Amino acid sequence: MIVIEKYFTSLTSVQKEQFAALFDLYSEWNSKINVISRKDIDNLYTHHILHSLAIAKFIHFKDGSSIIDVGTGGGFPGVPLAIFFPNVHFVMLDSIGKKVKVAQEISEAIGLTNVEFVHSRMENEKRKFDFVVSRAVMQLPELVRRINKNVAAKQKNALPNGVICLKGGDLREELAPFKNKVEEFSLEQYFDEPFFETKKLIYLPL
Repeated sequence: MIVIEKYFTSLTSVQKEQFAALFDLYSEWNSKINVISRKDIDNLYTHHILHSLAIAKFIHFKDGSSIIDVGTGGGFPGVPLAIFFPNVHFVMLDSIGKKVKVAQEISEAIGLTNVEFVHSRMENEKRKFDFVVSRAVMQLPELVRRINKNVAAKQKNALPNGVICLKGGDLREELAPFKNKVEEFSLEQYFDEPFFETKKLIYLPL
């Protein structure tokens, strides 16, 4: 929790309680269903929760926005973002039902009311959203092909609607098809832990 409060100093008491509860909940569920690498559970707050919240450093979603987290797995980045933005609606989608169940159970346990869970593939989702978020789910060209139909035309946030992805490593080849349209940000500008030295945030307006 200390690392979350280090970078986000205006959390409410409810948000602090919700973030604090995540370690025990994820540890318990992870012992039954492996949604986080077993050796990585001790790094939950830095490697998973803070990593997810990099999106909150990049953009402040306006109240009433709708976001879909594609390939949410155990709820990343969706669950931390839903805690941080309680007046934004988050849909968390994954094709693996047991992972969706973990994210849903944890969200219910901490009292999240702005979330919805879908066990499906993105191809089957017909609704429109302000932003699509994901964390290392698939190559960007493939992701864009699947979600292009789901990005709403009407804009309500400071940035144009589109895709925000968390990725790592050298992305030049992956981003090449989008040329000057895509923006790449190093997470080192937000967080000073060594984990973030190779981590990137990708923003593509659609």
